[in-house]
Amino acid sequence: MTQQPFSRPGAIDLSALKQRPAPAGAPAAPAGGGASGSGGGRASSAYSVAVDEANFQTVLEASMNAPVVLVFHSASQVPESVDMAADVIQVANEYDGRFLAATIDVDANPQIAQAMQIQQVPLMLVILDGRPATQPIPGAAPIDDIRALFNQLAQQLTAQGIAGRHQPNAFGAPVAAVEGEEGAEPEVDPRYAPAQDALADGNIDQAVAEYQKLVDGNPADHEAAAGLAMAKVLQRTQGVDLDAARAAAAAHPDDVDAQTLVSDLDMLGGHVEDAFARLIELVRRTAGKDRDKAREHLLALFGAVGNDDPRVLKGRASLASALF
Repeated sequence: MTQQPFSRPGAIDLSALKQRPAPAGAPAAPAGGGASGSGGGRASSAYSVAVDEANFQTVLEASMNAPVVLVFHSASQVPESVDMAADVIQVANEYDGRFLAATIDVDANPQIAQAMQIQQVPLMLVILDGRPATQPIPGAAPIDDIRALFNQLAQQLTAQGIAGRHQPNAFGAPVAAVEGEEGAEPEVDPRYAPAQDALADGNIDQAVAEYQKLVDGNPADHEAAAGLAMAKVLQRTQGVDLDAARAAAAAHPDDVDAQTLVSDLDMLGGHVEDAFARLIELVRRTAGKDRDKAREHLLALFGAVGNDDPRVLKGRASLASALF
């Protein structure tokens, strides 16, 4: 069974939060403004919200059509976590609504931290459909690493046909995903709609064909190219037994087909650097047609992640070393 980049575990348990309404006439938490209660003077963002108990459920509901990235921070415990929260806001804003950065000051909102079982800060958690869609991502990270993470998530969203976007809330509009009129479908870029519809229907072969048309028509369409690369990963791993594939790769370390299959599975599981390292070592050990096949497969995975991703830049340097 293949690992999926976005999973659907159980809903978030909010029972630890006290069920008390906000005082009548109390203002809503500010939409935008970054990490609440700290970092004064930070520029607001069209795609961020400072979370408290009053709006937490609304923020979770906003994840029904597009991902929400929760960022837990504390100025008193880890001051640099506030800067990281601001970096997440900046990066989320670069994606024009594909993500909403939701910052949570655990000092001001300890009950949210308790309900979410947050043991340390900073910590990021991606929410989709009101549920955690990734494992928690602990620890401080430089902005380049945050961009790399968002890039990987965006590619996975494209490959899975998840196209919803959040509406900008720079002027204090309520946090909500773009739906237009009540009950309307999320806005979808019409160029990608056929491929994304095919993915939503589980027709991966059709999705590959639709992305291929886009790439053939415009080779400079990097999002289509990335979508094609990830759709091909899904295509190659359909029906694959993960344990059997890993056992075969371990038993046959120089079998190109076995190794490239596991690299695809690593990609789907979010283990991008492991996928790259496996193929780079395969290139180092092999020669002739086997080496060419491993190299070409690696280049395709580079395209799926994005050529500007720091992990790809590092991988290209390692590939050059393996080749020469």
